[in-house]
Amino acid sequence: MLAMPAHPAEETVCTRAVFPAPPPCVWRTLLFYEQVDEPAPWWLRVLLPTPKSLAGSKSAVGDEAMCHYTGGHLKKRVTAIEPERRYEFEVAEQQLHVCSVALQGGHYVLRAHAGGGTLVEAATRYHSPLRPRWLFRPIERFVCHRFHRFLFGAMQRRLAS
Repeated sequence: MLAMPAHPAEETVCTRAVFPAPPPCVWRTLLFYEQVDEPAPWWLRVLLPTPKSLAGSKSAVGDEAMCHYTGGHLKKRVTAIEPERRYEFEVAEQQLHVCSVALQGGHYVLRAHAGGGTLVEAATRYHSPLRPRWLFRPIERFVCHRFHRFLFGAMQRRLAS
């Protein structure tokens, strides 16, 4: 059995992508996992809980959204908004099992990019008690990057429609 430390390590995983549109257009495509219309790939559904619904608001600092999944929920609270530049949230409550990982929050950062495009950075912050870190950190990072790329794909499709 793996020993769990008293204070799990906080991790942040960032993924970047360039979108072929200016920041105001890309800003309108930002979404939470719970807002993606199509199902996640099977391997992501195996690794992460499946979202069921989203209730509440997420458009102003202090807004809270209750995100329901198979097996539990998260409450996300908006902590910062700089329109067309930055969107941040924290996980205010987690009643959801994700391999003992405690989700902390995340952000989107948008920056103008060459040729009229936008560089978007998505980040996920979490605490992980899983040890040894040299083994679990790369697995967690891989899952987070794939999760972010799934969100980016949904954003690209929204942008194209």
